[in-house]
Amino acid sequence: MLKHLKILLYPFSLLYGLVMWVRNRFYDTNVLTAVEFDLPVIAVGNLSVGGTGKTPHVEHLIRALKDNYRVATLSRGYNRRTSGYLLADAASTAAQLGDEPMQFHRKFPEIEVCVGEERMLAIPQLLGERPETEVILLDDAFQHRSVKPGMNILITDYSRRFTKDHVVPFGRLREGRKGYERANCIIVSKCPPQLSATEKAAIRQEINPLPHQQLFFTSLTYGSLYDMFSGAPVTVPADTTVLLVCGIARPEPLLQQLKESYKNVFLLPFPDHYYYSVSDMEKINRELGNLPGASKLVVTTEKDAVRLQLLEEQLRPMNLPIAVMPVEISFLFGEGESFNNYIFTYVDQFGSNHD
Repeated sequence: MLKHLKILLYPFSLLYGLVMWVRNRFYDTNVLTAVEFDLPVIAVGNLSVGGTGKTPHVEHLIRALKDNYRVATLSRGYNRRTSGYLLADAASTAAQLGDEPMQFHRKFPEIEVCVGEERMLAIPQLLGERPETEVILLDDAFQHRSVKPGMNILITDYSRRFTKDHVVPFGRLREGRKGYERANCIIVSKCPPQLSATEKAAIRQEINPLPHQQLFFTSLTYGSLYDMFSGAPVTVPADTTVLLVCGIARPEPLLQQLKESYKNVFLLPFPDHYYYSVSDMEKINRELGNLPGASKLVVTTEKDAVRLQLLEEQLRPMNLPIAVMPVEISFLFGEGESFNNYIFTYVDQFGSNHD
């Protein structure tokens, strides 16, 4: 039944794909013009709708660049409760910036974080306020063609590669597969840590990168739990009952990671980028109370944590034990240094004022 219903969506997929093809064709032939800027602009995005692990890849770029360059990130600020251009400051919240930019701002206070729906307008505003900026990272901007980045990084999920997908609503692609040709670099994310060289070669053949494209493979690496309010490390015995509370596109990898470490793990999912309410907190409190075991803990993601902290005033009296699980990426086959050098080579083409 569901399969037949999905087939009915195929004509809409063709129509949407055609619209996106025409739009891209207009940019490719300069009917629509894209703005270029005289500094390194790196766009990180995907062809599919959510869940490729884009955020930890942006964070990897920030870590790689921030000690030698004045870095800024620019995001649309998905699902924020403000609009227009906004530069993060000490008083900013997830409601103002969106969860991912707020996460960048909290973890990397030394860089500039800004949001703006119209990136071609936001970049000049950013440079007007922070003219010392040397590198701009465009978050989730692969389809935002009004700005022409100097480097396009395309991320595709190992288990949902764009090569095997279709345009929405029949599939999960935001545009046709040929969009991958705009990328300078393709990263296959969320790979098994022990991905074999044989499978790597098979995936390379499947993606068939163009001569100008670099191809890398990454897996997720989870860090140590820390308290959501104090930031202090949290030691959790293996027999603790864990309630995973998260509003992210694909919680399965994190759920699996927790199940490998703890005996009893339960999932309480919410929609992606969800803003929690007081009644949600009460529901979480009830769910945790109903679970078995003497030792219990709520675990959430860093992205969820910046949204949950909007309710800190209401949460603290509940005495809910909430720990945060950070996530990073690791490059497989020892290619992390190669990737970083690839990025540095691009950035250094522009020269810089850094020491």
